[in-house]
Amino acid sequence: MWESFYEQFITYDGYKLVLQGLQNTMKIALIGLVIGIFLGTLVAVIHVAGTRNKVARVFAVVGDVYTTLFRGTPIVVQLLVFHFVIFLPLKLNIPGVWESVIVFGLNSGAYVSEIMRGGIQSVDIGQTEAGRTLGLSFATTMLRVVFPQAVKNVIPTLGNELIAITKDTSVAGYVGTTDLTLAFSSLASNDYKIILPYVFLALVYLVIVIIFTVIIRLIERRMRKSERR
Repeated sequence: MWESFYEQFITYDGYKLVLQGLQNTMKIALIGLVIGIFLGTLVAVIHVAGTRNKVARVFAVVGDVYTTLFRGTPIVVQLLVFHFVIFLPLKLNIPGVWESVIVFGLNSGAYVSEIMRGGIQSVDIGQTEAGRTLGLSFATTMLRVVFPQAVKNVIPTLGNELIAITKDTSVAGYVGTTDLTLAFSSLASNDYKIILPYVFLALVYLVIVIIFTVIIRLIERRMRKSERR
């Protein structure tokens, strides 16, 4: 068993496929989260503005439809719909990894919007009123007063979102993306000795999640120290 795995991993350059899968998995997770934070923050701000502005209220409804669609359907179905219903018919020659980045970013944005809205609402309303009293516009008040406090409140939840995205990337292979799962599955299918490849796959995901967890906790501690000062 070990000899066969070693042969697939080293002799036949299987490690190169795994490294490519690791790179793509990290790319999908990290860039997907960045897109998700941007979209989610935008939707959350529009929701908050919708309580004061009629035009923003219309966009808030669009935001509700967006979050309902992406939170109400499985990520693998979203990947398949975008690949077979949108990208292929329109002949958009987008590499599979970037298809996955787009879909995971849109999916993450739907969840991050609720995270950011909760973070904004957790800031004392008096902070917003004080900013408006000082003559600051709504946008300036949000940017300089509310956001810095809201971000501190949602860091742990955003960390959990990153971990969730990382694990969900295991379905990216459905659209031909060479992620970690597809890479190890390819090694397993070469000689049909599947135990070690999948055990190592689980261990790699576990190590990634542990590393992300440690980084998130370090960020939380640093932010707590800065608050005490």
